[in-house]
Amino acid sequence: MAKKKRSDAAWIARRGLVETRDTEIHRPILRKPGFNGVPTFGEMETSLGRALRAKRSERKLTREQLATMIGLSTQVFGRYEKAISKMNVTRLIHLCEILDVSPVDLIYEAAPHLFGDTPQEAKLRASAARWLWELPASTVAALHDVMVTMIPRS
Repeated sequence: MAKKKRSDAAWIARRGLVETRDTEIHRPILRKPGFNGVPTFGEMETSLGRALRAKRSERKLTREQLATMIGLSTQVFGRYEKAISKMNVTRLIHLCEILDVSPVDLIYEAAPHLFGDTPQEAKLRASAARWLWELPASTVAALHDVMVTMIPRS
């Protein structure tokens, strides 16, 4: 990895990043460790595909139906669910639109460590985000005003 500047080292330390390697990238990279080490990109793609398949099933849609709705062949869409092909962010957004699901739900399944320092905290935060998604806008506005007063200011 390239020599780190002092400001880089402070940035890296504050965020708890570690140097690691992934089979998909041919040089060292920085990542935030998950709860069981640093998940590979492939592992995260597998988790994302599994979550996508679960949401599709919950909506009682076949792979063929959903593929048609997003303008793909069934085979191409199946590669996302099987983690053979990588999904880009715009495709993820499109799928969230069609499935009426929060991107938080899908991202949590792939990277729960982004939601908290422990599995319990991450699960709680993701659950709270899901509940916020379901609340009426007026309730979210009221909660927002309360939460703003609870955040410590430095």
